[in-house]
Amino acid sequence: MLYHAYELQRSWMNSASAWASIGAEMLSNPRLPMGYMGTGSMMASALEVFAHAAAPYGKPAFGIEHVSIGAKQYPVSEATVVNKPFGDLKRFAREGLPADAPKLLIVAPMSGHYATLLRGTVARMVENCEVYITDWADARNVPLHEGHFDLDDYIDYLIEFLEFIGPGANMMAVCQPSVPALAATALMNRDKNPALPRTLTMMGGPIDTRESPTTVNDLAMERPLEWFRHTVIATVPMQHRGAGRRVYPGFLQLASFMSMNLGQHMMSHYEMFKHLNVGDDDSAQATKDFYDEYRSVCDMTAEFYLQTVEEVFQKHSIPNGTFEHRGTRVDLADIKQTAILAIEGERDDISGLGQTKAALKLATGLSASKKRYYMAEGAGHYGIFNGSRWRSKVAPVVEEFIAEHAKAKLKAVA
Repeated sequence: MLYHAYELQRSWMNSASAWASIGAEMLSNPRLPMGYMGTGSMMASALEVFAHAAAPYGKPAFGIEHVSIGAKQYPVSEATVVNKPFGDLKRFAREGLPADAPKLLIVAPMSGHYATLLRGTVARMVENCEVYITDWADARNVPLHEGHFDLDDYIDYLIEFLEFIGPGANMMAVCQPSVPALAATALMNRDKNPALPRTLTMMGGPIDTRESPTTVNDLAMERPLEWFRHTVIATVPMQHRGAGRRVYPGFLQLASFMSMNLGQHMMSHYEMFKHLNVGDDDSAQATKDFYDEYRSVCDMTAEFYLQTVEEVFQKHSIPNGTFEHRGTRVDLADIKQTAILAIEGERDDISGLGQTKAALKLATGLSASKKRYYMAEGAGHYGIFNGSRWRSKVAPVVEEFIAEHAKAKLKAVA
């Protein structure tokens, strides 16, 4: 019933958004009486804010057509190179990229948002790297006959994607996928897989959520797993391709994130109203662009969500050394070749300080020369991989780390 209630509410909000948009246009039309009255502009701005907040959102496009390096612009090509039921592998490359440019697999979170949330991350790294990114599917659109998708499948997908890219690739996991990316790295090191990543960068990842626990961590610990199973899991309705699939709906994930900083979101919309009212369309559009992406959400499979809650947030399986893949324990001490960079945000309210850094201590088989830690001062969770701080401060650290270990690899071969 939960999903049906949401669909009913969404249908009503879609209609309300359309009427509000029409009203805003009429009130701001200078040829109509309300258009030149003092209250007309204010009412139009209010209706436009409501229309935007209530509008439906689908999957956004990456839309990275070019990148600017210095005074020059370079076209960027985008292609889907691997197609799988629960996620594709996309490739981005700019024109003029050197033949020996590093290959980087960016692992996007499967946490309610589309991979396009990392559009800025891709755009910055494609300046100097051949970039691949996991483009996870909306679970409500995956037919039941495609089977299930859990943490084991996630790890298998990452290994398969790295094998497709080939030897010498680098991997960067943003937030939640730090756990399966770390596990995949350990398995590939253990098996001496030729395609094992040369470097692994983890950004704001919940490796050990006992370190500086946040509100997200507390919620996962306060409730038994059955509470999550019976409270936040829903069945996809008949009008979607994945009808009958059990999922954690994206709209619930969005609601939880919005409620964490409700006051801030309300102020953002109030500021947008003020910008519209005084004709500052550029500032208002910047807010609209952010929420266009932020409110574009997708569902994840129930088995993946519940397993993540249990293994990562409740049992702490990775730091306790009990995490398993297909019935076999994952030993982080097997990581001996892949260099690891842990990046954290000083003000991260989702993955607290120390949670990602814990991976460096757990990888006991890796030499100190292949471990590095970086804290982005003043950065919140999204500031680690998005915005001006990411572009100017964090991204150069990642590029330097990749380049350093590429040189070390070349020396070893020589």
